Amino acid sequence: MSVHFEERSGVVPCKTPWGSWYQTMEEVFIEVHVPAGTSAKEVKCRLGSRDIELQVRGKEVFKGRLFDTTVSDEATWTLEDKCLIRIVLMKTNREAGNCWTSLLEGEYCANAWVQDQMQRKLTLERFQRENPGFDFSGAEISGNFAGGGPDFSSLQK
Repeated sequence: MSVHFEERSGVVPCKTPWGSWYQTMEEVFIEVHVPAGTSAKEVKCRLGSRDIELQVRGKEVFKGRLFDTTVSDEATWTLEDKCLIRIVLMKTNREAGNCWTSLLEGEYCANAWVQDQMQRKLTLERFQRENPGFDFSGAEISGNFAGGGPDFSSLQK
């Protein structure tokens, strides 16, 4: 379901020196620009549940402790067109309130505006899941959206 919501509503990327990262309720996506002509043999990528490391042509791109835990068995990386590495991490906590503020602990942090937009996006994604008959892809949200938005679970239907 996230894929269709993202296709219609776009993403909120956090720019970095090597590319960008963005997130949905379920996943974190990392896009790394590498020199043209890079082969898969020149890429060393280690994806753990709490740690990540990427080296290209013997040079470290990033290495560290992830902001939160992921399901390492479901993590993947691909090299596209010999110039872009795309890494997909599956979050263990898949709630709208689990909006990562940085990719690694203390590194590649989203600025206040990007963080606000990411949280709004995750809240709209949550609303889309809870109300599958509605299209929230072009919706704007204001008010109480921090932490995943208001909790309606105690309301009777």
